[in-house]
Amino acid sequence: MRLLYSLAISFYALAVRCASLFNGKANLMRKGWHNWQSIFTSPQFKTLNTQRLKTAWFHASSLGEFEQARPVMETFRKQHPEYKIVLTFFSPSGYEVRKNYDGADIVCYLPPDTRRNARRLMQLMHPDIAFFVKYDFWFNYLQALERRTTPTYLFSAIFRPGQYFFKGYGSWFARQLQIYRHIFVQNDESVKLLRNVGVNRCSIAGDTRFDRVSDIARQAQKFPAIENFIAGYPVLIAGSSWQPDEENICRFVQQYHNPIKIILAPHIIDEKHLLQIEKTFSADNCTRYSQLTAPDPDPSLFQRKVLIIDNIGMLSSLYRYATVSYIGGGFGRGIHNTLEAAIFGCPLCFGPNYHKFQEAHDLINCGAAKSYNNADELCDILTHWFDTVEARQNAAEAVSQFMQSHLGATKTILDVIERNQK
Repeated sequence: MRLLYSLAISFYALAVRCASLFNGKANLMRKGWHNWQSIFTSPQFKTLNTQRLKTAWFHASSLGEFEQARPVMETFRKQHPEYKIVLTFFSPSGYEVRKNYDGADIVCYLPPDTRRNARRLMQLMHPDIAFFVKYDFWFNYLQALERRTTPTYLFSAIFRPGQYFFKGYGSWFARQLQIYRHIFVQNDESVKLLRNVGVNRCSIAGDTRFDRVSDIARQAQKFPAIENFIAGYPVLIAGSSWQPDEENICRFVQQYHNPIKIILAPHIIDEKHLLQIEKTFSADNCTRYSQLTAPDPDPSLFQRKVLIIDNIGMLSSLYRYATVSYIGGGFGRGIHNTLEAAIFGCPLCFGPNYHKFQEAHDLINCGAAKSYNNADELCDILTHWFDTVEARQNAAEAVSQFMQSHLGATKTILDVIERNQK
C-alpha cells in the first residue's frame, strides 16, 4: 500500500507540473517546490540554528488550517523561546497570503510527499517536534518523523465514517495514525472512530479556531465612517456573500419596512460584482465604503440603506456592528466562517449548504443560528429576529454561551504536550 501511495503522490506532482504551464495556482506550487531546499541551506536558517537549538515544525494545508494552527503556534512560541518555528503550507492560498507571517522563522511550501523528499526534509530541518492540523495526512513524512522518534501531534481533527481510514481497504492508512504521539479531535464521534481502528492516543480538545476568533475579537477595529452610516439603526451584516445570498437578502429588504441598515461584504470584490450588487439593490439605495471614506464625502451617502464593503480585511471586525449576521456561501460549495461572527454574540443565518461544518450544526441546535432554503424562509427568519426583541436576545445569549463553552482548546492541547514531553 505504501508503494501505491507513493506512486499516487508522484503522479500528482507530475500533474501539477504539467498544469503549471497554464494554471497560475499550479505554477506557484511548482515554484515553491523547486525552491524549498535552498531555504534550509540558506545563511538565514544556519543563523537560526545557532540562535535556537531546537526546531518546531507546524504544517497547515491552507489558510483555514493556518488560522487553526496560529493560536497553538503563537502560544508554543511564548512558552518555548528556545525553538525556532518552521511553518509549511500545501496550498498557494495559504502560503501566498501568509508567507511574511512574523510568528514563524521560516515559511515555505511543503514539497510533494515522496520518500526522497521526506528523508531530505528531515535531514535539513531536523524537527524536534511536529504539528499537523485537522486532516492533512502525509504518510511518508509521518514515517520519516517516526524513524527520527520525533514527537508528532495532530490537532483540531475531525474524522467521519466515510473516510478511507475506516473502509475495508483502509487498515494500512489507519495504522499510520498510530504514529502520532496524540491526536486531538473536535468531537465524540472522532474518538469512537479512532478507537475502533486501534488508535487510542486521542482525546477531545475542541477546535482551536474558537481561541483564534476570540483573539481577533479582542483586537477588532472600529470604523468611524461605518458608525456614522449605521446611526443607531439595527444592522444586518452579510459576510462573504455571493450573488444568490445577495438576491435573497434583497427580497428581505424589499419586504421589510422598518428602519434598518444592510452591510454587504462580498466574497468576490471586483467591479463586475459590485455593479451587480448595486443593480440588485438599486444604485440609489447603495453606497460603497470607499465613497464614505473619500475626502469630503457627500452627506447623503450616509442616509442610504445598503453599504457595500469594497475592500478586504475588514470583515472580522465588521461583525461587531451586527444586530444579526448572515454568512454567505450556503448556496454554493459551503458556508464561510461562522465563528468570526458568532464571537460577537449575535444571531446567525445562512443557506442550506452547511452540513460539513460541525459548528454550524451546533449553533443551530442550541438556538443561536438558523438555516433557510429560499427567500421566503429568510424573510420570515430575519423579520422575526428584527421585530421580536426577546427572540433576538435569546438567540444572542445562546451564541455567547456556545462560544464561551468552546474556548480553551489551545491550553488543553499544550498542557497534554507538556506532560508528554516530560
